[in-house]
Amino acid sequence: MKHIFIINPAAGKSDRRQRIYQLAEALRRDHGLDVECMLTRSPGHASALTRGLAAAGGGLRFYACGGDGTANEVANGIAGYENAAMTVVPIGTGNDFLRNFGADAAKFADPEKLWNGPTQHLDLIDCNGLQCLTIACSGVDARVARDVHRYSLIGRRGGYLTSLAVNFLFNGLSSHWTLTLDGVKSDCRDFSLVAVCNGRYYGGGFMPVPEASMTDGVLQTLVVKKVSHARFLQFVGDYAKGNYEKFPHFAQCYTASTVRIRSEKPDIVTCLDGECITTADVTFRLSAKKLGFFGPAGCSPDATLRAKASPV
Repeated sequence: MKHIFIINPAAGKSDRRQRIYQLAEALRRDHGLDVECMLTRSPGHASALTRGLAAAGGGLRFYACGGDGTANEVANGIAGYENAAMTVVPIGTGNDFLRNFGADAAKFADPEKLWNGPTQHLDLIDCNGLQCLTIACSGVDARVARDVHRYSLIGRRGGYLTSLAVNFLFNGLSSHWTLTLDGVKSDCRDFSLVAVCNGRYYGGGFMPVPEASMTDGVLQTLVVKKVSHARFLQFVGDYAKGNYEKFPHFAQCYTASTVRIRSEKPDIVTCLDGECITTADVTFRLSAKKLGFFGPAGCSPDATLRAKASPV
C-alpha cells in the first residue's frame, strides 16, 4: 500500500507544506509506510495526478491536504477506482466537507489517526460529468460562492457574508429557468436557488438539508422559488440551520433521481464543493461511481445527520 500526500501549497492563509512533510515523514519513520508527497501546481492538477496513479493500479491511499476544493479534485480523480481511497487533512480556508463528521472532524488534522483507518464508500453527485462530494447548488448561493474570493481578506465566513450582501443588494435574487425533476417540468419558472445535497454543509457552515446522507443512495434537492428581498432576509437564517420546512410555500425538498436546469443563455452558475462552473444546461444525478474514503476508526460522514422534521 502506498500513501500519497497531495498538497495544495496555495491552500489556507499560510504555507503549510513543511508541516505536512513532517507528518508524512513521521508515518514513514514510525510505521515503515511507503510515503510520498506531491505538490499541486494549478487548478485541476490534483485530479490529473490521482487519476493517473489510480489507473496505473496498486493499492493507494491519498491524503488531500488543502480545503474543500482540493478534496473535490482528489475525489474526481479516484472516484470509481476500487484500488484507491482518500482522506482529508484540513489546511484550507474552507473545510465544510469534514463538518459532516461532527466532533471527529478535528481528528483528521493528524495522519496518525488516519493511515490505518477503515475504508467506507460514499455517494457522489454527478453534475455534467463532474463529481461533487457534498452540495451542488445553482442560483444566488452559487453566485455568492463564486464571488467569495473577492473578499477573502476578511476570512472565510466574513467573505461569504460579504458576498451574500453584495449579491443580495445589487445582483438580484432570482433566475428564469426551466426546472425538471425526474422528467417532470416545474410550473414555476423563477427560482432563487436549487441545492442538490449529498452532504449537509457548505458556505462556511450553512446546512440547507440536515437529513442529506452521504451513504443512503439518495439525493435531497431543495428548490427555493423566487422570493422578495424582505422574505429572503426572513428565510436565510433558518435556511442556514436546515429549517427550510418553516417556509413550505416557496421552499420544497425533493428526492428526485435526476434534476435538470436549463436557461436561454449560459448564466447558470453552479457551485460544486466550492468550485464554480457556468453553463446554460446542467443536470444532477446520483453518480454511478462510489468514493473510497478512510478516516479515524468509528467516524461517520453521517454523524450530524438529523431526522426529517414534521411538516410545519
